[in-house]
Amino acid sequence: MTKTTYAGLVDLVGARLGISDWVTIDQEMINRFADATGDHQWIHVDIDRAEREIGGTIAHGFLVLSLIARLGDPMLMVTDSPHRLNYGLNKARFTSPVPAGARVRLVQTLKSAEPKGSGTLLAIDCQMELEGSERPALVAEQLVHVIPGA
Repeated sequence: MTKTTYAGLVDLVGARLGISDWVTIDQEMINRFADATGDHQWIHVDIDRAEREIGGTIAHGFLVLSLIARLGDPMLMVTDSPHRLNYGLNKARFTSPVPAGARVRLVQTLKSAEPKGSGTLLAIDCQMELEGSERPALVAEQLVHVIPGA
């Protein structure tokens, strides 16, 4: 975890914020995501067909993307700023499929910290590593709006 003050955010530009623990994306997680989103495409949930046609089921790209919130949130603590809002993404690319049972982890680096309204807009480079693969599962640039306060 990287700990800083609101004023210290600009000093972190270019710094690695952290690397998460490995998380297993198992079939149960994939099925729950399919149920939550209504995306029951066979490559995600039909184990028999996926085994025959592509070697096994794969995680939804948006499931992998959604893990940024879970894995990235603890990486940066701004001690004097309790208000941090997800502002969106500048880009997101699914660069490698994630087979059911695979493990991923998030690596984050602060790309920029620019004034925005009453706060600072952070651009955070996110790379979701896929265990055993040279290619990441996902690369994205996350935007987070940090608002100073007590």
